[in-house]
Parts: sequence; C-alpha cells; structure tokens
Amino acid sequence: MGSLGFWRLAQADPEWVAAVDPDGAEHRAGELLARANRLVHGLRELGLRPGDGICGLVPNGTDGLALYLAALQAGWYYTPINWHLTGPEIGYVVADSEARAYFVHERYAVEGARGARESGISPDRLFSFGSIEGFRPVAELTDGQPDDLPADRTAGATMHYTSGTTGRPKGVRRPLTGLDPDDSAEFMTALLAMFGITPGPPNAHLVTSPCYHTAVTQFGGTALHMGHTLVYMDKWDAEETLRLCERHRVTNSHMVPTHFKRLLALPEDVRRRYDLSSLRWMIHAAAPCPVPVKQQMLEWWGDVIYEYYAATEGGGTIATPEDWKKHPGTVGKAWPISELLIVDDDANEVPTGTPGTIYMKMAGLGFEYKGDPAKTAANRLRDHFTVGDVGYLDEDGFLFLCDRKADMIISGGTNIYPAEIENELLIHPKIADVAVFGVPDDEWGEQIKAVVEPAPGVAPGPALAEEILHSLEGRLSRMKWPKTIDFIEEMPREPNGKLLKRKLRDPYWEGRDRAI
Repeated sequence: MGSLGFWRLAQADPEWVAAVDPDGAEHRAGELLARANRLVHGLRELGLRPGDGICGLVPNGTDGLALYLAALQAGWYYTPINWHLTGPEIGYVVADSEARAYFVHERYAVEGARGARESGISPDRLFSFGSIEGFRPVAELTDGQPDDLPADRTAGATMHYTSGTTGRPKGVRRPLTGLDPDDSAEFMTALLAMFGITPGPPNAHLVTSPCYHTAVTQFGGTALHMGHTLVYMDKWDAEETLRLCERHRVTNSHMVPTHFKRLLALPEDVRRRYDLSSLRWMIHAAAPCPVPVKQQMLEWWGDVIYEYYAATEGGGTIATPEDWKKHPGTVGKAWPISELLIVDDDANEVPTGTPGTIYMKMAGLGFEYKGDPAKTAANRLRDHFTVGDVGYLDEDGFLFLCDRKADMIISGGTNIYPAEIENELLIHPKIADVAVFGVPDDEWGEQIKAVVEPAPGVAPGPALAEEILHSLEGRLSRMKWPKTIDFIEEMPREPNGKLLKRKLRDPYWEGRDRAI
C-alpha cells in the first residue's frame, strides 16, 4: 500500500497540524499519535484484546479522536455515544456493546455516571476527561506508558448504534479485517476519493456535526487519514462556520440541509464578509434537501456541493454538482462499489420511474446488527439490505427519494424513531393511546408531533399536554420530546389493531410537494 493512513503520515511529518479543537488549540500529528499509542499500551495492560470494545461519551474534539485512533490500531471496536441520551439509554449502549472500558467527559458527568451504574461495568474500567466522582482520570491509564507504536497492530473499527423503528438501538458491527491499520485506513480513503477529494495538506475538513453520527466519524476520520487538518466545531453556528472556513482555508466538510437553511438566512452583508474561495467539496446528506435551497447554495458557493444517500449499514449513491443540475432533486447514482435495487412489496424489481423499497449492497462489506440475527435477516433481500426508504430510479440510473421508512422522523439531520417515544408515553396513566410522527418544519425539516387519546374521564387540554411532557424528564432525551401534542377522541385503528398513522399524518402534509 502507499503512504496514506494517519499513523504513517504522523511518523513522516509529526509537525503537521492534524486537528484544531473547538477552543482553537492546535494539535500536531506527533502529539496526537503519542496520545493514541499511550492509550493502547494502557488499555492492553487492563486486558483488552482484539475484538473487544470501548465506548466514549465525549464532545467533538481530540479526546474522542485519540480514542478512535487507539481503537483503530489495536483491533478494537470504538462506539461513540450520543451525548443527548439519558443515563438508562447510555447504560444500555455500554452494556450491549460489551465495552471493556468507558470514557466520559466531565461535561456529561451526570448522565454519564448514571449510564455507568445502569450498565454494570466494573468501576476499574471507568475513565474521565476532567473530574468525575467514581471515575479515574485518563492520565492514570496513560501516564508513564511509552509513546511508541504498540506491537502487533491490527485494524479495529467503529461500531455505531443505529436506532431501529422498533425497540432498542442496534450496533452495526462489521467483521474485523486483520489488516495493517494504515492499509485499512488507506482503503477507507476510497470513500472521499469518490467525491474527487485529494490527499495531503493544505486541505482542511470542517467537522460541523456531532461525532457520534456514523457519517461524521467516517468523513472526518477519512479526511485525517488523507492528511487533512480536522477543524472541530463544538456547537454549530452559521456565521462561525463561515469564519472557520476562512480562518483555516477549509476545503471540505460534511453538512445537513438544516445547515444550508441557516446559512442562507444570514444577512447578505454577513454572507459577503467571508472569503470562501478555499471551498472545494462541501458534502451533504442525512435528509432530503429542498430543491430551491440547494439551488441557492450552488449560486452562492459555486459547483462545490456534493450530495449522497447512504446508511450506516453500507452502500449508497453520489450526486456531483453537475449531476444534480441535470437531475434536480436527485440523491445521485450508485457508488462504483455499490448496487441499488428497487422492488415492490413482493420483492420484484420495479420498472424505471416506479417507486419501490430501496435495497442497497456494498461489495465485500458485510455487517450484522449486534446480537440480533433476526433483524439482520429481516432487512435483507439476497445480499442486499434496506433501511425501508422508498424511491425510484430515472432512465439514467439516478435515484430520487419519495418517502421514507414508514415512520422515521428526520429533524435537523438526526433520525428520530417514533416507536421509542410512543413506548415511553404509553406508560402515562392518563393516556389511552398515542401516535407520534413528523410534521413539516421549515427550519428543521420535520418536528415531532404526538396525537394522544386521553384515558376515559380525563380532560384533554394544555394542562394535560404539559403533564405528559414533564413525565418524560430523565427517561427520554429532550430532542425526542414532542414539540406539540394534539388530542383525539379515538385513534384510527384497523380491526386487527394496526394504527392508520397516515390518516393522522396526511392532513399536516397537504400542499407540500413531497411527503418527507
């Protein structure tokens, strides 16, 4: 293999600025390499072996990056945890991933510590960035450990948790390859190469979204393995994005359509104030982008906006700026290493232009939902899989999405699953029945709406809505709370008990040009 891969690049040029934390602190590659190496030596002393897992509840920045780089050269699975989750939700991920070490930043001390207790992980495997009662500072693990590369290096992987439409989130687990970590990292760079992205300085990648998202980890990690400087944002802000692009001569990033909407809302003089001439590959995904929004972004930034459609499970499409202009609204064509299959309810392939369930496959990349062979099998059709989205292919092979997974809500690029919220609400004694779904939101794409059938004798109204929401405190992260609650006398259900959610949802989407 060649000369890509962070560990190779860091040894060749230890002075390269590999990452810039949200506070502006610059971290050179040699220093970051030494941190990752010390973590490997320390965790191996704790008994970690290839195939084991570690979890990190950490904000965007080099603390999480060091964990990622340690796991990926020691043959471990690294699971970054969503910091919006509550203690019980965090504890489930730590336990289900069978983490042999759990790292928490002091910013998330309260829920992070609750998660540790819920998971049952041994107290000697709890480590903190900063001070958390009952956790050992990371320095205790790494101080005195050698800075040099560990022996017997082997490629690890990330294992992200993807929420299911039913029940608990599942870890998407890929078999380990046994490759040299740098060779494995170099294979990863094929992802960015598909967009035409080139290796080496002076490239810089802006990390705009939380690193617990699969795509954010993938695109950021891959940019680093290509020798790009990672510039981390802590909390996304439209003008700050422009300032960082100018300050660090950012060439590429990964964004969601909500970011575009906020950027376009900036006053004209603010938009003109910043030099964005360095931008070359601004990639977006995670939610459908309204055609007018994308058109305005292309007019402002030029032909640097690329789109793709993919899933944590693997496979996908890509639309270059030129593709999109010729096929407005498309999410692109299949990757060279991926295949698309559109089928009807009987699993027969449908003709061009006819909507059906989208199945994808990615050459040579298997996966399983950890601990759930039934779910893994249920989403398969031969060697293709689906996340349940509906779309069609045009005569040139470009994919268009028409609807998605029956019920999933995408708000600000984040997937939210109604079943989980419904399960928590149904516990409330004053609720007889409930349905949760997405309704249009001009800023976020969708917002969460709950429709409640009150228990007999319970009066509907604002007081009941307030009481219901407060019952979710500490059980469900606030990003999953319904924005509004409506009341209904009787929920529309078929005789077999199946909820006719579309009957409830359709009126809110009337007059919209797409049901997403």
